Amino acid sequence: MSNQIVWVDIPVIDLDRAIVFYSAVLGAEVTRESGPGFVFGLLPHADAGVGGCLYRAGPDNGPAERGPLVYLNASGRLRSAVQAAQEHGGTLLQPVHSIGEHGWRAVLLDSEGNRVALHAPTA
Repeated sequence: MSNQIVWVDIPVIDLDRAIVFYSAVLGAEVTRESGPGFVFGLLPHADAGVGGCLYRAGPDNGPAERGPLVYLNASGRLRSAVQAAQEHGGTLLQPVHSIGEHGWRAVLLDSEGNRVALHAPTA
């Protein structure tokens, strides 16, 4: 079965700040890219894997504390990812906790006010 989620757009207010935040939290470079008339931060991902980007919020969208919860891969570095989030303007909403057979997670607000989860199979 292929992935049911194929891409995620994360709205941000300050693109440069968000690129620094997500690079630190993910432990991998978020690259600044551009298209015709827009600039975005490309989240690291494998060629055929699920991907996403950071984009400047507009009148029709913006950072949100409610709604869908995006889980970001923090496998092997969950606690350091939480620490990096806090050091780069994130706010911890739920500390690292078990989600049963599905592993471990922490829930936080990113530097822009979006609620996201950091996930790992083990704490």
